[in-house]
Amino acid sequence: MTASLPAYALIPLPGEGPEDVVAGPEGVIYTGLLDGRVVAVAPEDGAVREVANTGGRPLGLEATADGRLLICDSPKGLLELNLKTGALTPLVTHEGGERLIFCSNVVAASGGDLFFTVSSMRYDVREWKKDIVENVPTGRVYRRAADGALTRVMDGLRFANGLVRTRDGKSLIVAETAGRRLLRLWLAGDRVGTSEVIAELPGFPDNLGADDGGMVWVALASEPNPALERLHKLPLFLRRLAARLPESVLPKTSRVAWIAAYDERGACVHDFKWTDGRYAMVTGVCRAGRRMWCAGLQERALMRFDLPG
Repeated sequence: MTASLPAYALIPLPGEGPEDVVAGPEGVIYTGLLDGRVVAVAPEDGAVREVANTGGRPLGLEATADGRLLICDSPKGLLELNLKTGALTPLVTHEGGERLIFCSNVVAASGGDLFFTVSSMRYDVREWKKDIVENVPTGRVYRRAADGALTRVMDGLRFANGLVRTRDGKSLIVAETAGRRLLRLWLAGDRVGTSEVIAELPGFPDNLGADDGGMVWVALASEPNPALERLHKLPLFLRRLAARLPESVLPKTSRVAWIAAYDERGACVHDFKWTDGRYAMVTGVCRAGRRMWCAGLQERALMRFDLPG
């Protein structure tokens, strides 16, 4: 377990709300902003250039080795950006007659399969707090095959969020935000199609990032909230009433910057929590060599630090 906190730097952005952050195959860092822009950040000098504008709200990202950037957008769906040509293509917008208005995170698998989460079937990202307060489990995980076929592989989740593939490709690790836990969904073997809890988490997880050593990096957006836990014990009609109260009286996220790393069995290996208030509500995390990059939903910068040792 990590004992000391490394120093961090803030890399300014030309807009608000980097929700996720990923490293491309050439080391370029990508993030999406509140106004729909997707930007590339040079890892050394922090120079920023716009690569796309989704017209929605870009959330979880995945950079592929062949020059694509997969973008979960709310309410636009799952999109694909060709980083060489700038062409932006919708990949998934509906399941049957249901519009997928809150695609949250995506990961590419071998053979052209894509797996992605939908946090809520009731609200889009603008009303995420209502979904958290009401706590109705409508989150899902989908597989999009290379031929475009769509399969729901998991549902009934309390705000499905980040996901990564394990190194052997036999399972997915999925973050369930309101449930404060990591789940393993088996994709192969005797237990294919089943899931299990591998870690109960100390805070609310958002996006996940996997590294080459098998670590699952978890962006922890907030510490637990006693007021929210009390709300979740109320009947649904009262939770629905509470969700419609002015935002000023709803439970608040804590002002901490927090990420942790778990191995594929669910054991915590690193735990970094900064309480100085300079950066908070970390919703995305990725590793590039010894360097860690963090995104914050309410910030105008990325947070960067180097792992100790």
